Amino acid sequence: MAKFELKLPKMGESVAEATVTNWLKKVGDTIEQDEAVLEIATDKVDSEVPSEVAGTLVEILFNVDDVVQVGQTVAIIETEGDVAGATPVVASGEVEKPAVAEVVKTVEIAKETVAPADFSNSEKFFSPLVKNIAKEEGVSVAELEAINGTGKDGRVTKDDILSYIKNRGNQPVTVVQPVKMEANAVTSGGVEKQEAPKVAPVSVNGEDEIIEMDRMRKLISKYMVESKQTSAHVQSFIEVDVTNIVKWRDKVKNAFEKREGEKLTFTPIFMEVVAKALREFPMMNIQVNGDYIIKKKNINLGMAAALPNGNLIVPVIKNADQLNLVGMAKQVNDLANRARTGKLKPDDTQGGTYTVTNVGTFGSVFGTPIINQPQVGILALGAIRKVPAVIETPDGDFIGIRQKMFLSHSYDHRVVDGALGGSFVKRVAELLEAWDLNREV
Repeated sequence: MAKFELKLPKMGESVAEATVTNWLKKVGDTIEQDEAVLEIATDKVDSEVPSEVAGTLVEILFNVDDVVQVGQTVAIIETEGDVAGATPVVASGEVEKPAVAEVVKTVEIAKETVAPADFSNSEKFFSPLVKNIAKEEGVSVAELEAINGTGKDGRVTKDDILSYIKNRGNQPVTVVQPVKMEANAVTSGGVEKQEAPKVAPVSVNGEDEIIEMDRMRKLISKYMVESKQTSAHVQSFIEVDVTNIVKWRDKVKNAFEKREGEKLTFTPIFMEVVAKALREFPMMNIQVNGDYIIKKKNINLGMAAALPNGNLIVPVIKNADQLNLVGMAKQVNDLANRARTGKLKPDDTQGGTYTVTNVGTFGSVFGTPIINQPQVGILALGAIRKVPAVIETPDGDFIGIRQKMFLSHSYDHRVVDGALGGSFVKRVAELLEAWDLNREV
């Protein structure tokens, strides 16, 4: 028999850690090869971790809500035969090999854990990763509060706590106990102490229902606030006549579905046009890193998709400018279907360079979308409506019924001026209005 270490697999570019959300198996359960053992969550999507071998789960090394680094062992599975990557079980009476002894020693040390630190009384914010490292290294709350953080608002980062642990035995640590001061107290320098910002009180009575945000909603809330704090949002709006697109789609959609086995919605049409416009305006396909602008080579379009529970996720169409309309339709439908069924992989939401969101799906005429960091622009598609419009002809102007919609372009005014942001969305409108009614697909 042998013991196999189930490790957290690599889940895509830039994904370095995940949170354990649920164990699907418990110690003693039999596991089949490729059977899911636990559920994890990254900052984008939820996924399952399958077992590479068949056997019995003998040890669980992380609890629910623990943060695990890619490559860390999360569980031990005992197998019947020899398996690549497994550690042989030493029979009684045999001399343990050094490697086996080391593994046993590591497991014993892991079991001798101290009571978890209680962060509930701390007035400072510590990320789950920092808390996890503190618990593993036996760093007390008092020690953690004494570390000078280099993060935003003085927060303790991963590098801060690792540096502290490295030098822990080399220098004394002075733990400063917080001193409570009355509001409007005056310091020794004669400067009046400013009051900390107060949280608006919330009135709750017996008829109100209190609902805790789920994990994804908490993440969305955090990202939206951070985006508004990071980017100087400004918007440009333009109305576009999409009558030709509506007529063309009505003419070809049945034949397209019969031939390709895919529905032809408006989304791939708009995504194709946006990709073309980004190719003409490469300075909309950028990211900001401090005082530097990163001009992205690939055009990777994020496609905001609503989930059944009301949350939002943004899968990414890679190299969108290299796809024809058929390829775009297949990509859009595949990502949308997997988003709705919770089958997106972490890599499906990584690497976006520009995002499109369809607020018209919910009947909105237009919206002011929030930029998906670290991108610098996002385009909202409003509802397509029949409206009376002035139609210009060689014989004069007249009033007619046209299919129109609004495009709402939010962009980062730190690096995108109104001329560029307005010109880009105007070009998208021009490409849509110039749609060929006789186009083959």
